[in-house]
Amino acid sequence: MSIKIKKIIMSLCGVFLLGICVALLRKANLGTDPFTIFVEGITALSQIPYFAVYIGVNAILFLAVLFLKKKYIGIATVLNLFIVGVVTDFSLSLFDRWFIVNTPFYQYLTLFAGLAILCFASSLYITADLGVSTYDAIALMMRDKKILPFRFARILTDLVCVGTGFLLGAVPGVGTLITAFFMGPIISFLNTHFSEKLLYRNQDKGLFVSEGKK
Repeated sequence: MSIKIKKIIMSLCGVFLLGICVALLRKANLGTDPFTIFVEGITALSQIPYFAVYIGVNAILFLAVLFLKKKYIGIATVLNLFIVGVVTDFSLSLFDRWFIVNTPFYQYLTLFAGLAILCFASSLYITADLGVSTYDAIALMMRDKKILPFRFARILTDLVCVGTGFLLGAVPGVGTLITAFFMGPIISFLNTHFSEKLLYRNQDKGLFVSEGKK
């Protein structure tokens, strides 16, 4: 399979999995990822449906990233903009029909399943390099400007989202804290030890990097 086909598949899988994992985090009710907390805060304040707020916030960030670092804009960015919020709402409605999370054990089981998929999905589409979510682009731009390494830049942006979302009316939880402090380092680990190996298996990574710079 060619590198280009692998990148498209990884991007598509990553974006759809993001919607599913956010639904799992909301189902667990122990705190969602920081960006979702931010969106939920606006939703709580405005009473606008989650998917509409998600698209609106990402549209604003999309314009900012397009102006500042358009190399991070791609097919995955557009898919993320229009699909993740819809997949999240749809998946959550299915989960509400399929199972009940009514004990701490099932809450934490659902939480850690969502967190695992979240890190895995993010690593897939970031490594595919066909565009990233507008939110992920912020930490990546900070890395490129040598302001902070990606894992620390991600922690910073996550903390800003959590604080803002809380002030707007969202309720953070243990899941929020876990993602804020550990998601960046875990994604970096998965990029190196899984996603890059999956993408460049049996092929020369350096060759494709150099070709991309031509």
